[in-house]
Amino acid sequence: MSGMVYLVGAGPGDPGLVSVKACECLRRAEVVVYDRLADERILGYAPKDAEYIYVGKASSNHAMKQEDINRLLAEKAKAGKCVVRLKGGDPFVFGRGGEEALLLEEMGLPFEIVPGITSAISVPAYGGIPVTHRGLATSFAVITGHEDPTKGGSNMRWDKLSTGVDTLVFLMGVANLPHITKMLMENGRSGDTPAAVIRWGTKPEQRVLVTTVGTAAKDVAAAEIKPPAIFIVGEVVKLRERLRWFDRVETHPFFGKTVLVTRAREQASRLTAALEGLGAKCVEAPAIRLEEPDDGYQAIDEAIARVSEYDWLIFTSVNGVSRFFERLELGGKDARSLGGAKVAAIGVATAAALKSHGILADVVPREFRAEGIVESLKGEIEPGQRILIPRAQEAREVLPEKLRELGAETEVAPVYRTVAAEVDGEALRQRLSSGEIDFVTFTSSSTVTNLLKIIGSAEALSSARTACIGPVTAKTCRRKGIEPDIVAEEYTIDGLVRAMKDSIRC
Repeated sequence: MSGMVYLVGAGPGDPGLVSVKACECLRRAEVVVYDRLADERILGYAPKDAEYIYVGKASSNHAMKQEDINRLLAEKAKAGKCVVRLKGGDPFVFGRGGEEALLLEEMGLPFEIVPGITSAISVPAYGGIPVTHRGLATSFAVITGHEDPTKGGSNMRWDKLSTGVDTLVFLMGVANLPHITKMLMENGRSGDTPAAVIRWGTKPEQRVLVTTVGTAAKDVAAAEIKPPAIFIVGEVVKLRERLRWFDRVETHPFFGKTVLVTRAREQASRLTAALEGLGAKCVEAPAIRLEEPDDGYQAIDEAIARVSEYDWLIFTSVNGVSRFFERLELGGKDARSLGGAKVAAIGVATAAALKSHGILADVVPREFRAEGIVESLKGEIEPGQRILIPRAQEAREVLPEKLRELGAETEVAPVYRTVAAEVDGEALRQRLSSGEIDFVTFTSSSTVTNLLKIIGSAEALSSARTACIGPVTAKTCRRKGIEPDIVAEEYTIDGLVRAMKDSIRC
């Protein structure tokens, strides 16, 4: 039985612009054949055990010829695989998706087309340039910029194109810009016509050059703008001055800044989303990953077996909440098993995690750290009461020690441990030493410790600003030879982002 091929448009670059159907196809994929322009985070929708095949094309540098890509898709489909051919933009807008589909049709192999948002309209939009606008442009054309000017003839009707369409969008045309602008002017388009070149449109590294048809080639060469970029011609370019939004620092203060996010991969998305919403380019290099405790889950499982005996449960992290309830469910119990025990959470994020499991925290301290919990529990805890703390294996001993001083029988049960993640340390060191990374975020002491294991020394961080989620993490930084530039006053992800934003505005 033959498999199935989905020809999927990945959109122009911003992973948020990929369609729901594209994500659904990726989740079913057994083979993913992907392009250079497909954002790597989009690949994260596919199963980890899928086969990933890169076939990207840059100018004069093709990882695989188109004929070979066509054959590859057919071979995988014949083998009964569910194949996703992931293409930047839209498969049918200069994506050669039609060629791939025709071969599959000729061979009797099933396929579906999943359209993507084309860069022809989305990139100008992110640049603040509408391709049509009442009173300025009632038509637009999308044109390949790849036509070889030395081939002796042209398939383009320059005499019709130059003046017959209001807005012209040339895709992949930077290398041919001298030829394109020459042909436009020779066929009636004024050299004073507004124009723009947009590189890496819709991505945090987007760059926009406003120019004219007559000066575009010279201006692009002087600015050293390289592919991938689009060239847009027409009066609508004038609207950028008023409609510019994506790269406006007033609304996107982190635009042009690169931030290293060191949280565990399963947690990084929230911090990344918040920073990217403010214009940042985020590099996710998780310094930690969560593993089973060294001694396994025996301690927590035994505690859960007699969970109704505890007077208090104290949670010190979102991870502690999720791992505790995983073990609770595996033990055949649910939130009802907590009986009459009271519950404390170290902060609002941990309290929110508890609420998702149907538990409203009785105590949430104003200061989101162990000392804050102890202060909040004074007067609440009576001597002899039993307390369970499901937490990280390597957490500080401040909390259990202080609780014991209050006369409570305190039991610590590790539910996870943090270990250094597998990251290319040499590549990360180079990015840091070159000044490519502007900020490094630390959301726990373990992210500090393990990032230094990955990059080798604190010196590698000297050109970047370091941002810590709170004073405990900041103290760990100082102990390791790093003086934090930013320390959040509210020890949450939102507080960290707010502190970083305030530091830029100062």
